[in-house]
Amino acid sequence: MTAVSSLPAREPHDPAGERRIRILDAAERCFVRSGFHRTTMQDVAAEAAMSPGNLYRYFPSKDAIVAGLAERDRGMVQEGFGALPTGPDLLQAFFGLARQHLVDEPVEKAVLCVEMWAEATRNPAMSAICRDFEQEMRQRITGILRQAGVEEKGADAEALTLLIMVLADGMLARRALLPDFDPGPILDVMLRLVEAARAGRFDPTRGESPASIQDSP
Repeated sequence: MTAVSSLPAREPHDPAGERRIRILDAAERCFVRSGFHRTTMQDVAAEAAMSPGNLYRYFPSKDAIVAGLAERDRGMVQEGFGALPTGPDLLQAFFGLARQHLVDEPVEKAVLCVEMWAEATRNPAMSAICRDFEQEMRQRITGILRQAGVEEKGADAEALTLLIMVLADGMLARRALLPDFDPGPILDVMLRLVEAARAGRFDPTRGESPASIQDSP
């Protein structure tokens, strides 16, 4: 056995995969800059520095590009959720992941989300993508809240998940629309609500006032 054969195998070069990534990155920039509706396939091709004919080899339409973006984002989310620990650190790790996506990501990501939501109101394909993604997120977050023990104190994990998602959507929308908006404090309040639910002090289905949460450490 030679020394060369003992080296780890190199990852195979994937030019098609690299071109897909380049196209998706270019499409993101175009959608943020001009909006989904105004962006053409020719715009994306120019941004990706390739001919329109070559672009169509990888994505036959804007809807296909959006599906590719959604699948890429879904893969990143799945990877993040898959890396969460079990046990007492789960909740803090989950909110660390939420901070990464809702606070630390460039504002362009929030703009892209709002643009896709707007397109979903008139495009059935986009609506289906958003609906499927939301359903997956609801299932994952509900599972995390149940693992964290919120239901052991009587809180409704599904209702709490819906509250979290509504707050998260509002944070993204305000980031996209208001340059000076800081989502960090809202995320902190969200964590305090969940911690209060886990301690038995808050259940979104009972309409109780969360006033005591304001005084909690």
